[in-house]
Amino acid sequence: QVQLVESGGGLVQPGQSLRLSCAASGFPLDYYVIGWFRQAPGKEREGVSCISSSDGSTYYADSVKGRFTISRDNAKNTVYLQMNSLKPEDTAVYYCATVASDSFYAGSWDASPLYDYWGQGTQVTVSS
Repeated sequence: QVQLVESGGGLVQPGQSLRLSCAASGFPLDYYVIGWFRQAPGKEREGVSCISSSDGSTYYADSVKGRFTISRDNAKNTVYLQMNSLKPEDTAVYYCATVASDSFYAGSWDASPLYDYWGQGTQVTVSS
């Protein structure tokens, strides 16, 4: 049974950092792509970052480039999203999602329908 569990969210002040974790179970992470998405109240879900399984290629939304870093530890079946210099506009529920590598299309890495399985999300709130 495929399962993704996010953790690490919380309330922080602007400029601070958080590290989100996405723990995967029920499938070998080595052959799957993991994406991070977020959804703020009243807004559509948007792609934040993605990491491939084959060569570890990473992708970022323009709004987070230079501040967020995605990484994976296949031995722990976990993907991380290090978020630095957080801004109030980063406030959202963050979700991780996965799709098999052979179904992944890099040109659409931030398209929600591309992904087959989703976690329940973790809340990130950036506020002074």
